[in-house]
Amino acid sequence: MVMKTQDLNARLFGKANKRKVTSSAEAQQAAKDQTPYIELSVAGEAPVNFKLVTIPAFQIKEKTVVFEQNAREQAFLTEIALADILDTLKEKGQQFPAVGRQLDDGRIEVLDGSRRRMACLYAKRDFLVYVGEGITTANAKFLSDVANAHKPLSLFERGKEMQAMLDLGKVRDQKELARLFQCSEAIVSGALKAASLPLELLKVYPSISELGRPTIVKLHRSYTKLSEEKKKTLLARLSQEKTQHIDNKNIQVLPRVTSEITKKIEVMFEEIAPTKKKINKKTEVQTLVKNNVTYSRSGHQLSLNIKEIDDEKLAKVLEYLQQMMN
Repeated sequence: MVMKTQDLNARLFGKANKRKVTSSAEAQQAAKDQTPYIELSVAGEAPVNFKLVTIPAFQIKEKTVVFEQNAREQAFLTEIALADILDTLKEKGQQFPAVGRQLDDGRIEVLDGSRRRMACLYAKRDFLVYVGEGITTANAKFLSDVANAHKPLSLFERGKEMQAMLDLGKVRDQKELARLFQCSEAIVSGALKAASLPLELLKVYPSISELGRPTIVKLHRSYTKLSEEKKKTLLARLSQEKTQHIDNKNIQVLPRVTSEITKKIEVMFEEIAPTKKKINKKTEVQTLVKNNVTYSRSGHQLSLNIKEIDDEKLAKVLEYLQQMMN
């Protein structure tokens, strides 16, 4: 069962400063108050103490890293993809701290809040994160997965998760994936196709979340038909392609820009590997009976056209053809 972020907040901050919280709203207020210490029982195990840490904007890259098993692809966290939180963060700063664990090398691994982390980098704002020690990798994965429920993953990101489960043998086929992820087999197929596409192709789009299954299927079909050499040619051309700049305040144009980019890529596919068009050989029409019977032949096929024929003649023609072709 997927847990909503507000329910996660209630679990994360329910014991903030030993304050009793009876609703998600109170839990979110506890987070907003940025209580210095919290206690969290992750996945029903022994409680872990978390300390609120403030990372200066210029040290975020140096002192933090995103959990490597986080399903969200960090390469897609553009300013456009983060538009839903970036403007508020620029104006008011980070409202809710992220959650992470302390690594042996001194860095903080972000488990919940990779979008907030990147938004702080863009906005040049300090990054707030609750840091715990002794969190197992399994529990780190739990926190990361629950956090990602707030902002739906793209088809590419979902496909990466699905493909990993197939590779590890945790599921047998797409039917099991559909049951596990509670979606249709068509969505599973589209997600796996998206995951097989190179990042260089998908990064041309300002927001990967805008790519639906029909577009993914179309891109996958065209890309997989290319030879390895032509794939390299395509990716080289895409690396030189400049995506139209979209201002956060003009985000409504995103679907149109996404459609335009798809059309450009389709043109590139056609230029690199032109579609072989079938040549229709025109057959010459011959006259058998002037103004009444004509025929044409293409290979072993014969077409006979009779403009006027009565029932008696039709019966004779059909009888003759039947005897001849048997």
